[in-house]
Amino acid sequence: MDWCRYRFRSVWQLAAPPDAVYAVLEDAGGYPRWWPQVREVVPVDEVTGTARFRSVLPYDLVVTLATRRREPAARVLEVGLGGDLEGWARWTLTGHRAGTRAVYEQEVEVRNPLMRRFAVPGRPLFLANHALMMRGGRRGLAARLRAV
Repeated sequence: MDWCRYRFRSVWQLAAPPDAVYAVLEDAGGYPRWWPQVREVVPVDEVTGTARFRSVLPYDLVVTLATRRREPAARVLEVGLGGDLEGWARWTLTGHRAGTRAVYEQEVEVRNPLMRRFAVPGRPLFLANHALMMRGGRRGLAARLRAV
């Protein structure tokens, strides 16, 4: 097992139409307004930017984001990741009952030196940290959608 590789999948049920959810998720620069653990997003150009994340553990991750897929009709958003995390992340949205089913998938390799050093003993903490970040994101997105 490569202790520095992670695969994540989260499914969120949201009480808003898929197009409304897509519009919020497509605005990467707006994430810090509703996702507490996304501390900063700085656009570089139309398809790239940098982001800084911090959840419960006392460290920041800084990544470069590069758009790989942006398909409003299919409601798919995908970015490539570089920096402290290397890999990709994707949102896929579908209509579900009276709202949206949002699936977040991510495959990354940790490049952050401190996290790599503590890869084995820290893995349970890193997984819990990610789960808390995703919970904060789900709550923040649901609140943002109610306000829009």
